[in-house]
Amino acid sequence: MEIFSWLQYDFMKYAFIAVLIITPLFGMMGTMIVSRKMAFFSDALGHSALTGIAIGVVLGVNNTNISMILFAIVFAILLNQLSSKVVASTDTVISVFSSCSMAIGLAILSKGGNFSKYSSILVGDILSITPTEIIYLIVIFAITLGFWILGFNKLLAVSLNRTLAKSRHIPVKLMENLFAVLTALIVMVSIKWVGILIINALLILPAAASRNISENMREYHFFSIVFSMFSGVAGLIISYYTNVATGPMIVIIASIIYFATYLWGRKHNM
Repeated sequence: MEIFSWLQYDFMKYAFIAVLIITPLFGMMGTMIVSRKMAFFSDALGHSALTGIAIGVVLGVNNTNISMILFAIVFAILLNQLSSKVVASTDTVISVFSSCSMAIGLAILSKGGNFSKYSSILVGDILSITPTEIIYLIVIFAITLGFWILGFNKLLAVSLNRTLAKSRHIPVKLMENLFAVLTALIVMVSIKWVGILIINALLILPAAASRNISENMREYHFFSIVFSMFSGVAGLIISYYTNVATGPMIVIIASIIYFATYLWGRKHNM
């Protein structure tokens, strides 16, 4: 059938497999990011990718993905520490660090007019993914699933009431740092194909849409993953037939779902 003609191309098959791996990750992590009001946090992580690449360039690292991931992990832990200690609001602290880190990255990478080599990371290109990179995604998916199964209840308790969680002998700081590091890994591993400018939207929109219509935690996670996967698959296929960049198309689909669920939720809650 013509509707499945895109499957004849290897790059589309690889992109499709990648979408099936990436989107459930976004759906799972997005629910906790939205619940903990960490939208600024994930956005800052995306922006920090430029600084990580810049540090790799300055140090002469051949594979800038390594410097990008390592910097993001350090950046995430540092943000966690500062957010719990400074007097200013968390959003303010994260915004300051995000702006500063992105400016430093842009300044270094644009020196000598070389930024054009890295501009593709702003929008991403999932069609360029390779089988080896898909294996990396599978590893991250397995790690995330393991963390979710073993640590979700503890993380949920921490997000609801830190004091109560401490009284139940839950390692609050450890759980927060593990979640921050895992979020950093997912953002950095995915950013090459999703893009800095829109990766935060893919983390937030499915979870936000799910919250509009969910009546309990199980529905919240289920619908978030479903909306994320549907947005990814539909966005990939539509982008193929319309010749539009895949990342932005996925975000458009996710946005439509969000507004639809928002209206549906308002109608049924009146």
